[in-house]
Amino acid sequence: MHRASRSARIDRLSHRASNSFERRSREHRTSVVICGVVVRFLLFALFVNFAPQRRTRARRKRRTIPPRERHPSRMSPMTSGRPLGRVEHFIDNAWVRSRSGGTLQVVNPHDNRVIGAVGAGDAQDVDDAVRAARKGFAVWSATPGTERSKVLRNIARGIERRKDALAALETADMGKPIEESAWDIDDVAACFDYYAERCEQVFGSGAYAVEDVKLPMDEFTGQLRREALGVIGLITPWNYPLLMATWKVAPALASGCAVVLKPSELASLSCQVLGDVCVEAGLPAGAFNVVTGTGVAAGAALCAHRGVDKISFTGSLATGKVIMATCARDVKPVSLELGGKSALVIFEDCDLDKAVEWALFGCFWTNGQICSATSRVFVHAVIRDKFLARLKEAAEAIPYGDPSVEGCRLGPLVSAGQYKKVTDMVHRAKRARYTLLTGGRKPLSPECKDGFYLEPTVFVDVPLDAEIWREEIFGPVMCVKTFSSEEEATALANDSDYALGAAVITDDPARRARMTAAFNSGIVWVNCSQPCFAQLPWGGRKRSGFGRDLGANGMDKYTHLKQVVTYVSDEPFAWYPMFTNPQSKL
Repeated sequence: MHRASRSARIDRLSHRASNSFERRSREHRTSVVICGVVVRFLLFALFVNFAPQRRTRARRKRRTIPPRERHPSRMSPMTSGRPLGRVEHFIDNAWVRSRSGGTLQVVNPHDNRVIGAVGAGDAQDVDDAVRAARKGFAVWSATPGTERSKVLRNIARGIERRKDALAALETADMGKPIEESAWDIDDVAACFDYYAERCEQVFGSGAYAVEDVKLPMDEFTGQLRREALGVIGLITPWNYPLLMATWKVAPALASGCAVVLKPSELASLSCQVLGDVCVEAGLPAGAFNVVTGTGVAAGAALCAHRGVDKISFTGSLATGKVIMATCARDVKPVSLELGGKSALVIFEDCDLDKAVEWALFGCFWTNGQICSATSRVFVHAVIRDKFLARLKEAAEAIPYGDPSVEGCRLGPLVSAGQYKKVTDMVHRAKRARYTLLTGGRKPLSPECKDGFYLEPTVFVDVPLDAEIWREEIFGPVMCVKTFSSEEEATALANDSDYALGAAVITDDPARRARMTAAFNSGIVWVNCSQPCFAQLPWGGRKRSGFGRDLGANGMDKYTHLKQVVTYVSDEPFAWYPMFTNPQSKL
């Protein structure tokens, strides 16, 4: 997202990875110890002074943010017995203890260690956040677009200052390789910058946008006002914790809305830091709030709250259905970015090595935990054997292990629950005797023994009705099938309940155009897979959901249109006869 050239950066990272990882494997013991010490120091410094505060019976303790807490810049997993995270919620520019006092453990997926805790929010905490947001909305929605854009740019700069620390925090929280995490933080800052620019373009010096509309009757003038929608409830996933939140927070704030963010309970830490960044940036109290907790307790309460004007959700199909049903009770608008089972079609006229790398990247990036993963790969029969041989060789050479070590390209799955879900699907496929090309087990490396690791896994020629072919896996698992014609490839690619993304690799420009038109999806990649930019909308069709994040129209779902019609004639309207007579005593 908002990248000059994603493929160029991938090439540089890949070249550096091969050299870096070989060197680090030779120096493994020393490097891991040193890295661990450094990362622990970084993460500790960001989260100092977050120890739980005791509640009084008289009232909840509200703790405003002293300067040293408003500007966290370094983070590290456990240091000197201090865990990561805050057990408070960020409400009305203050850190506030959960009413219940409950907490949720933060677990490092690399070694299954508890490294901290966050607050277990419930309906009362959500109500406090929504009330604060309603007050914040009154102030923020009346702020001119030029001023809102300044605050958004300040947020971007605050993110940039914390880049290394935030990247380390993301990796410790959900297991993403450290260089991926750093890339994500770059994208977070870029997204705030993009919507700062869009805010100026749409609103200028006004708090709302006005467009004059020519009407067919001269007695009337027409205007179209684009105004902030209100308080937005945002429920975001764990695979891109801060980035996916930013995809919603940035355009919502740019539109003048106030936000209550409920991040995934599996990865909330970086979203908590965003609260401190917003205070530092000058965002008014109540405009941005964070309530951590489970979907059942905090997420459900946010969806059902009558003070929330819209819900925007990114996550699973099952949860999306529940959210949609809840919002339907109040006819509350909702946008859903759900699962995917995307296809990658590889024709015989391609560069084989490029095709193999994009197949790996499209499925194993972010440890395979991507809603848009091109996990269904179709390869032309002419190059099938060569492709599979090269794919097996490359998949088995992917550097995996401790995600905090530079050069790692595959880390652990996010949690014990996700690990069980993915490995259960793999085991069922193996029991069904589907052809396993490579992987399908936990790595034998000692450093992976305690974490939630799965080798890059590839199945070949599984049945079209197989669970592993049709259902979203959300792990490093790919299925490959063969095709013989363009028509066959198109039919197979579109034969899915999901329609988020699709990709084609071919050197034939005419074929690229035909396949782009034929794919039934919200996103099409040509000669690549997974690149994403803030300037382009993101979303799908069918069971992949509806509504779009990002792009020039990314603010549309956080605004509403109000028509204004003014009667400008000096003459009576004269519809009723008693008003047409000038002598009328009426």
